[in-house]
Amino acid sequence: MSSERDKMAAGAWYTCLDAELEALRLTAREAIHQHNTMSPGTRGTMAPALRALFGSVADDVFVEAPFHCSYGINIRLGARVYLNAGCTILDSGAVTIGEGTMLGPGVQIYCAEHHKDAALRGQGLEIARPVTIGADVWIGGGAIILGGVTIGDGAIVGAGSVVTRDVPAGATVVGNPARQLYRSTT
Repeated sequence: MSSERDKMAAGAWYTCLDAELEALRLTAREAIHQHNTMSPGTRGTMAPALRALFGSVADDVFVEAPFHCSYGINIRLGARVYLNAGCTILDSGAVTIGEGTMLGPGVQIYCAEHHKDAALRGQGLEIARPVTIGADVWIGGGAIILGGVTIGDGAIVGAGSVVTRDVPAGATVVGNPARQLYRSTT
């Protein structure tokens, strides 16, 4: 692993203060700008540059503007995924969102974990933790999903919840930190 990008992709400590990573973030910002400034009549579809940026994206994904991501290249969106207005995905790690999943307005997904040592953090040292969201999940508005979390199929995350640990399939979680309220048996 010689480059910071390779380290990031491998889930090792890397520095985000790197020319190659900055170039990737600039490409993402340009695609995001194109998407977020589309004519209102085309809102919800997807700007071609944003579609091309994603690691993979189904044809029927619906992304409302505004939207923001760090790189885009680490995002994989399944069929019928819906991202409401104001979603932010800081995808230094892999972010996979399964088919039929809906994210409410202002949902945030954070893969980066900054170093706990202030001097190393100041040097841009961080590690990327993946986020996996299953199929047919509903994430309420303003929820925050932290890196390293897996959310199982059919789960519900209540609005404003902060998800710091895995959510089982069929579970409903709420709060900060999110706690399980209910688990579907169907």
